[in-house]
Amino acid sequence: MLEMKNVRIVFNGGTVNEKVALNGVNLHLAEGDFVTVIGGNGAGKSTLLNCVSGAYAPTSGQIFIDGQEVTSMPEYRRAKLLGRVFQDPMMGTAGNMWIEENLALAHRRGKRRGLGWGISSAERAQYREQLARLGLGLEDRLSTKVKLLSGGQRQALTLLMATLQKPKLLLLDEHTAALDPKTARKVLELSEQIINESGLTSMMVTHNMRDAIRYGNRLIMMHDGRVVIDVSGEEKAHLTVESLIEKFSEVSGSDEVSDRLVL
Repeated sequence: MLEMKNVRIVFNGGTVNEKVALNGVNLHLAEGDFVTVIGGNGAGKSTLLNCVSGAYAPTSGQIFIDGQEVTSMPEYRRAKLLGRVFQDPMMGTAGNMWIEENLALAHRRGKRRGLGWGISSAERAQYREQLARLGLGLEDRLSTKVKLLSGGQRQALTLLMATLQKPKLLLLDEHTAALDPKTARKVLELSEQIINESGLTSMMVTHNMRDAIRYGNRLIMMHDGRVVIDVSGEEKAHLTVESLIEKFSEVSGSDEVSDRLVL
């Protein structure tokens, strides 16, 4: 579902501020993979997702989504293939629009627009059904402006919007980092439930090693713009925070692990 071939991204190339953000990344995701991505600050995690989404163009290399090369495809055209939830709950939704209006926008992503009524009664019933799955009572608040929701409610709504059309690839960019621990756990559980029920191929960037180990069927760790650890199956099932830190020290040649990575 996703293939990256020797992808390299260099910012400010040829200057004193040159920064190699991705350094020859080769990555293959099979359909249905749920991959957690972890690494220290500046390791290249968010750059990886931005590269896949089209926000950053690779300096060299190739990217394929569902067999289609998208290396040079602009972000707005690539959007119909992807769903994305950002770290900031304020992104991904239109605060001054109603909940049902936001869902209608997500429902029409990648489709041709017509001159019919904005939201049909059948669509409204579908939105209520989908919102009820979240267990947050939002199905009875369709005409509530999104800006009046809490951060957790807004992030759960963004998650639903990102998966409404069953994208080829779902990108979760530290989507619980701005939430309190209880709400973050709820959003993570909802993420896992939606991904499993819909059979989505997903990448979830996180700074939390325990979450990286607990969720998904595969874990990759990045360091200096490279994938240095890639574990799945039984090996991932038996991972612990301690063994992951030990693996990182072995492959990176460094005993330094940032405090935020260990949280």
